[in-house]
Amino acid sequence: MRSPASLASLARAMAAALDAGRAPGPASAGLVLANDRELAALNQRHMGEHGPTDVLSFPMLPPAAFPRHAGQPAEARRVNAVAPRFALPPARRPHIGDVVVSVERAGAQADAGRGGQTGDVRWSVADELRLLVVHGTLHLCGWDHRLPAEESAMRTLERRILERLK
Repeated sequence: MRSPASLASLARAMAAALDAGRAPGPASAGLVLANDRELAALNQRHMGEHGPTDVLSFPMLPPAAFPRHAGQPAEARRVNAVAPRFALPPARRPHIGDVVVSVERAGAQADAGRGGQTGDVRWSVADELRLLVVHGTLHLCGWDHRLPAEESAMRTLERRILERLK
């Protein structure tokens, strides 16, 4: 699938989100650019939801492996409260996880003026794609948006990261 954003700009977006999410480093993270059909299959298989979505994250570390962040509920810190220790050979990096983005869905959302995670932002497909990469990467770092306080903090951080990328 051809990306409307350069792969370098998507890598910068992912790196900025890993940095902002205070991911341990050096580490690795994967980014898969897919279409709605692929996201629908993953969404059904892993989330039990029917139909495509714009982004899915598959974290390899529990939220407790990352420093506490704004809006995060206390119970998220109690689950697996001790960050895992990896016995890796020298020069090996722990894998933080993978983000899968539907380029097709990003295009549809941007074209319809339903971008920006709030569903009311008009911007380019490339900008929507960068947002989805940032959003999915923050999920890898233990961020979520189930609770209003955490959603507000996550949206604020997403905007700050995207502003720095301009």
